Amino acid sequence: MYLIAEGVALIQTVDFFTPVVDDPYDWGAIAAANALSDVYAMGGRPLLALNLVGWPQGLDLDLLARVLEGGVDKAREAGVSIVGGHTVDDAEPKYGMAVTGTAHPDEIVRASTARPGMALVLTKPLSMGIISTAIKRGRAGRELADEATRVMATLNAGACTAMRSVGAGAATDVTGFGLIGHLQHMARSSGVAAEVWSGAVPVLDGVAPLVEEGLVPGGTRRNEAHFSQFVAVGEGVGDVERTILFDAQTSGGLLIAVAHERAGDLVAALEKEGTPAAAVVGRVTEGEQGQPGHIRIRRAE
Repeated sequence: MYLIAEGVALIQTVDFFTPVVDDPYDWGAIAAANALSDVYAMGGRPLLALNLVGWPQGLDLDLLARVLEGGVDKAREAGVSIVGGHTVDDAEPKYGMAVTGTAHPDEIVRASTARPGMALVLTKPLSMGIISTAIKRGRAGRELADEATRVMATLNAGACTAMRSVGAGAATDVTGFGLIGHLQHMARSSGVAAEVWSGAVPVLDGVAPLVEEGLVPGGTRRNEAHFSQFVAVGEGVGDVERTILFDAQTSGGLLIAVAHERAGDLVAALEKEGTPAAAVVGRVTEGEQGQPGHIRIRRAE
């Protein structure tokens, strides 16, 4: 964020990645939605974008055209103008965007302002990393793959509108570090702890068998290895549930901390906006002195 004038803060963000689905158009749309997400997580409005492309020599340029079409259509849906970009030769295809947005300084939502007693609300189901791995290995059914694609390509614009309408206390988007990783960052930077109710976390149907089959991305395993030191797991929380909480998401939803008495209002506002999920999945708690950022996972509230 950069204050450029009284009442106007500039937001800059960038993200890109290799294909997560088979269809090039869908990949482009997902990558664009993902790149725009940080602006929405801060309560801002994205305005401009620059395409970022890595493309192997010899790979069909018609495929690249479809990727860019997906990005253009998603940007258009968000009211964002793509004003240029850059392409380089690369060993594997990559696509994403550098995004510019704005927000009023008094309305910016930070990840560092969660307070004890606040409810935690999630706006998209987890398991996108697991499903993307299953797609790459030909193990995801068509219905599950299509639903995951729809979720990943959904803009977080509606979630942003909803959280601003109720006065969110803090927020972050849930992407590569998974729910636990991004919540740990929120808790640590806010000087608090948190509790997650695994039974309340939305997950797409059909994911558990994929985890049991071992279709778990390397990023999820790395998240689990690194963030487990900050996590205490209660009785009744199974290995599958635990793995999903660490799952590395692509274009995940917003994790919003809101005053307990406004949680119902936020859920209603999210449902009105048609977000893929609107679930109270935990709460912010008092952190142990000198040890903020610890997370307790319970099966239920």
